[in-house]
Amino acid sequence: MANSLQDQLLKAGLIDDKQVRKVKKEQFNKQKQQPKKGAPDPNHRHLKEEQARRAERDRELNRQKNEQAERQAIQAQIRQLIESNLLSRAGGEAPYQFADNGKVKRLLVTETQRGQLSRGQLAIVRLGDQYGLVTTPVAEKVRARDERWLVCCNDAQAANNDDDAYADYKVPDDLMW
Repeated sequence: MANSLQDQLLKAGLIDDKQVRKVKKEQFNKQKQQPKKGAPDPNHRHLKEEQARRAERDRELNRQKNEQAERQAIQAQIRQLIESNLLSRAGGEAPYQFADNGKVKRLLVTETQRGQLSRGQLAIVRLGDQYGLVTTPVAEKVRARDERWLVCCNDAQAANNDDDAYADYKVPDDLMW
């Protein structure tokens, strides 16, 4: 019984030496590809490190996507806030000049709105490539979310302090202009 099945088939003439060598080579290659039991896989540590790097990269990409989504949500909130509280400038013939990015811009408003702008009761906001008027409380909400939308918002306390600074001085009756 020392003869294997392969030897018996070879003696019987059912297979030849070429076929025997081919089968042995396939079996050897198959065993070589399988990792040995109990032996540490040299690529195992590298695989874990690669998985950790991928997981970290995925977490960073997710964080960036979440931040982008949050910024877009804030921008949408600001746009909705401005559009719902935008004041009409219909019939505005009085020019109000303000600075935007180092350039002097001009906005036609009514006389009442012009006074409110200078006293800090109204503010100018950017809406796309145009400008609009909103009340100061709305402007403060916009400022809290993103100050870049706010173009001109005069300080109401500073306007009142300017008037108070000259209140102690009496204007002479004989003053000629």
